[in-house]
Amino acid sequence: MTQTLADMRRDYTRDGLSEAQAPHEPFALFEQWFAEAVETEQPPVEPNAMTLATVDADGRPHCRVLLLKALDERGFTFFSNYDSAKGQHLALNPFAAMTFFWPSLERQVRIEGRVERVTAAECDAYFQVRPLGSRLGAWASPQSQVIADRGELEGFLAQAEQRFLDKAPHCPPHWGGYRVLPERIEFWQGRSSRLHDRLNFRLHDATWLRERLAP
Repeated sequence: MTQTLADMRRDYTRDGLSEAQAPHEPFALFEQWFAEAVETEQPPVEPNAMTLATVDADGRPHCRVLLLKALDERGFTFFSNYDSAKGQHLALNPFAAMTFFWPSLERQVRIEGRVERVTAAECDAYFQVRPLGSRLGAWASPQSQVIADRGELEGFLAQAEQRFLDKAPHCPPHWGGYRVLPERIEFWQGRSSRLHDRLNFRLHDATWLRERLAP
């Protein structure tokens, strides 16, 4: 197995990333790359899938894959249960890192920054456009808590279905959005012989500084 893993590699030859191709702030470049990912990536890859890293009270990192659900000049927004493991981590240490990987384009984007909760109005607006099953699931699931078996979860769902039998589910108080306010965004373009292109944008005194990193 060790030898097999050591021999696993591919050469990246699709594209490059020069300073001439990049603006002096990162959001426009992210939106361009994201649009290209939407056009290029095929299922089962979801272009808005990202790995989110948080740190618990003991300083131990935790990663999981989530979906980006909003983007504007303020930052990158995802939604979750506030009582989940990630919610507890962010309550203690409101910083996170995110990584997007688009294999067809041989690209990844790394984002680091402070995290804040979005407004109740933003939570409500997004919650109401979710499928009914997802809205009921937000009420049913005690996310990250230990449960006895699948039957217990299905019982919670049945209770939620009964509760909202004659009315639309509203946004639960324990569920909502987080916005990552980026302080660093790195764009990585795979290149041949592992000499990859890395353009790093770093926020300094409210101004984005662009710099090239060695691969």
